[in-house]
Amino acid sequence: MVRMTPLELTRDQVLRYRRSVGALDEKLPWSTAALRTVGWAGLQDSVPRGAQVAIHARIAGAGPDAWADPSLVQLWGPRFSVFVVAAEDHGVFALGTMPDDPRGRARAEATAAELTRFLDGRRMTYSEAGRSMGIPPNSLRYAAATGMVRIRWEGAGQPLIWTVPAPSITPEAARAELARRYLHVVGPQTPAAIAWWGGMKPARGRDAFERVRDELVPVRTPLGDAWILAADEDAFRSPGPERALARLLPSGDPYLMAGDRELLVPDAAHRGILWEPSTVWPGGLLVRGELAGTWRRSGPKLTIHAWRALSAAERAAAEEEAATLALPGINRAMRVAWIDEAAPSSRRPPPA
Repeated sequence: MVRMTPLELTRDQVLRYRRSVGALDEKLPWSTAALRTVGWAGLQDSVPRGAQVAIHARIAGAGPDAWADPSLVQLWGPRFSVFVVAAEDHGVFALGTMPDDPRGRARAEATAAELTRFLDGRRMTYSEAGRSMGIPPNSLRYAAATGMVRIRWEGAGQPLIWTVPAPSITPEAARAELARRYLHVVGPQTPAAIAWWGGMKPARGRDAFERVRDELVPVRTPLGDAWILAADEDAFRSPGPERALARLLPSGDPYLMAGDRELLVPDAAHRGILWEPSTVWPGGLLVRGELAGTWRRSGPKLTIHAWRALSAAERAAAEEEAATLALPGINRAMRVAWIDEAAPSSRRPPPA
């Protein structure tokens, strides 16, 4: 039966659902299944070890090499960004980005075939491979849409690349599954948001939406009309677990990749800090279920820019998250430096 009246959802219901499904209020115990759960919409790894930080925010006891667990792989996924995904989901995140136009598909397939012939089972940096093949190294990313390219990027230097057999999933089925996963992890969303997140042209975003439309129900949020998976409706009504005191989210974290930024961060000045278009985005500080600041890291030092006054317990929780963050090559606990400064539009003079 098709729902005629949209389900009304409050901002609190939407954010509570996203935190709950994303294991941000209550961390999961370490397991391979937990890794696949937290990587359901992929873990962006374009900022060095972003995937590792995202795992730490969601799974208890994640060691420094959690991102390199044998159950996970790296690839160039949506928007040609580096992603860490479950190995069994590689085809979804690769072929889901395949262009529709014949010329784009032919370019992807021809590049993959040429790369496979050249490498012949070897692994090398993509820069070395491109130069040796006489083509711009960055053009090798087009081959990723075939699902035949894997990469290994340690966070510095050039990624290693190699080829694998093509997955059996079709581009159309992969595109539909990408839409399901995005809607599940950061629903409610719109076709335009699906296209933006998936690095698709608007027409492909609408196609992905239409392929799963029968599985959706309309909703109305404080920002307007959107859609959720029908299977998730009960979860939106659930009270969910108690809000965690603090979590550190990396740049590109699934929670931060929702298309409705105004819902996530109502203050425009704060949005400008978190998603500043002219710089590498900082990470987000989640405090009691609300984004309350940003953070950046340099080696073992983590600097947090708080948007509001935090309680002693909230600061301690943020510092504990930083201290327990295990990263490759960092052999001591993170130390935290605080910047207690509100965004320009929210600054108030200190009390007399």
